Amino acid sequence: MRLNRPAFLPRAAALVAACLVLAACGDNEGGEETAAFASTYAPLKSQTTLIENAVVMTGTGERIEPGAILIIDGRIEAVGSRLRAPRGAQVIDAQGRYVTPGIIDVHSHLGVYASPGVSAHSDGNEMSDPVTAEVWAEHSVWPQDPGFNAARAGGVTSLLVLPGSANLIGGRTVTLKNVPSRTMQGMKFPGAPYGLKMACGENPKRVYGDMKGRAPGTRMGNVAGYRNAWIKAEAYRKKVDAAAAGEGEAPERDLKLETLAGVLRGDILVHNHCYRADEMAVMLDIATEFGYKVTAFHHAIESYKIADLLAEAGTCSAMWADWWGFKMEAFDSIRENIALVDAAGACAIVHSDSSIGIQRLNQEAAKAMAAANRAGMNVAPEHALTWITRNAARALGIEDETGTLESGKAADVVIWDRDPFSVYARAQQVYIDGALVYDRDDPARQPVSDFELGLRVSSGGAQ
Repeated sequence: MRLNRPAFLPRAAALVAACLVLAACGDNEGGEETAAFASTYAPLKSQTTLIENAVVMTGTGERIEPGAILIIDGRIEAVGSRLRAPRGAQVIDAQGRYVTPGIIDVHSHLGVYASPGVSAHSDGNEMSDPVTAEVWAEHSVWPQDPGFNAARAGGVTSLLVLPGSANLIGGRTVTLKNVPSRTMQGMKFPGAPYGLKMACGENPKRVYGDMKGRAPGTRMGNVAGYRNAWIKAEAYRKKVDAAAAGEGEAPERDLKLETLAGVLRGDILVHNHCYRADEMAVMLDIATEFGYKVTAFHHAIESYKIADLLAEAGTCSAMWADWWGFKMEAFDSIRENIALVDAAGACAIVHSDSSIGIQRLNQEAAKAMAAANRAGMNVAPEHALTWITRNAARALGIEDETGTLESGKAADVVIWDRDPFSVYARAQQVYIDGALVYDRDDPARQPVSDFELGLRVSSGGAQ
């Protein structure tokens, strides 16, 4: 984002670029990480804050009413019913409002399929081979995508950006902090593990089956493709490990096999696009064959049919509340899917896969809760909240850092103007690491990307 735009300074409260509004850009030029494309994220400036007299839903299944949360140095110092404000603290009386952890979306394509949705912004699928484990979604992320700002206004503080589902193995995922930044590195969630996007079912077999002479063209071709890839990855991993132990020469570096070997070592999490129960069961068998774990199935329309297998495998299921029927493998869905997975003791998550849906994940979780309660399952709002907070953080490997309101965790916090499961609910204030990054009542805390400047229209005319 460019900071030298004096023509807009007179209307800075409404229009200035996000970095200027927030007095920082999330870029830490002196970042400590040394890996390739390491995170340079640095928390924005925060102040000691006490939010009190609210209904606090902690994301652990607990509800505190009246509740309070104390934020010091960007971390949650304490959560309880009555807390004392330190000297000099900002005190927010949240009477009649609700406080939750920041929402986490485990399936997003923001930045890689950026707005506006034109072919020039179609950077999510590298359809040059059925296995493209060498590509990384972060290298397509465009930080100026207006969708990040819209998601933040919906209470989303962290998200997983994935490649698309055209390939059997589509490449690495990246976990982002939803902060304004000039660079992708300035958004990367420090310490979050990489993920690997895999896809089963109709998408890869359709994409490559339509290319004459290319495989796969069937579901059995899909499975053969995964297994061949893992066989090569295992051989590569053994050679690398042997060379490290002084027992042979290291193979030539191979970015594709390097990523797959990372999965086999347990360093990279597997996020698997998969709809049908039978195919998910097959993918679990492949994981067993090659000694890795499926961290989460995404979309997972038929998870309710194998909820016990998911619980046994420790595999999360990231699902829609009610999307279904847009292709054959999406046909056999039920609205109780999420609640039935949850009831079986498996990790249930509500995700978006949509630049629109990500703005309303609280409402998507509310729909899933309502469907469960109509079926007599008695899911409380404070429990349903875990589907878009704690469980989501667990699937991304960041549960120790965020996803719940607990002492010592990052102060990723949302203040809602009413029950967040109401269709009328709006996020009033959003904090990331204790910094106020969005305020519905303060135009100076409603950042826009540099790309949007000059495109907005207000009551005063074109800006």
